[in-house]
Amino acid sequence: MNNKNDVKDGGLVYSTDGGRMCPACRRTIGECTCGEKKSGPVSGGVVRVSRETKGRNGKSVTVIRGLALDPAALTLLGKQLKTACGSGGTVKDGTIEVQGDHCERVMDILKGRGRTVRRTGG
Repeated sequence: MNNKNDVKDGGLVYSTDGGRMCPACRRTIGECTCGEKKSGPVSGGVVRVSRETKGRNGKSVTVIRGLALDPAALTLLGKQLKTACGSGGTVKDGTIEVQGDHCERVMDILKGRGRTVRRTGG
């Protein structure tokens, strides 16, 4: 028998005291630390640029990995790279994806910013 009071997974979703609540840690959304990624292993300062088509219906995507930046700085760099390449893309899971084959252009931009860049893949 399910009652509306028998909540196993979620719990408190909204409170008049703090607004929206995180169901995992039961803190307000502003104080929640559940969604923040733990700092992953640093890749030795080498940024890896590759072109991938797997899982994208044959369309190529330039993937940039190994940037040890916080999420806000990573999003800003992703926007700048997409603008420089004149295409779309996304920033997710600590990687930047730019639509199309722009490996050389991205590598030149990152080298100009003082990064050590390596081309990976084919």
